[in-house]
Amino acid sequence: MCVGQPVTVVKKPSSNSGVVRFEINRSITGMGHERYGGAPGPEHDRPCDELARRLFAHQGVEYVHINSNVITVNMSFGADDSALSETITQLFTYYRPGVEVPSFE
Repeated sequence: MCVGQPVTVVKKPSSNSGVVRFEINRSITGMGHERYGGAPGPEHDRPCDELARRLFAHQGVEYVHINSNVITVNMSFGADDSALSETITQLFTYYRPGVEVPSFE
């Protein structure tokens, strides 16, 4: 995975209300898939686990399914999903404004 490069996110329409689907330019589960009914604990440290944690930090996220490069999020009724794309985009961006780059001296 490329450190510091943003993930390209395309929000796709869903026929089910409350379901939001995103397609990204990276596979984060390989050929498998992961389902989350809540934020995974700290012992889970794969990229898909970290993404699920970040998504569950948003109000209204009830369920997350990640299959390779497709992320499906079930939202509670009336929840705002506008910030989810930005959260996914920044998954692999480690050096953000205000974050000091480590030196290896």
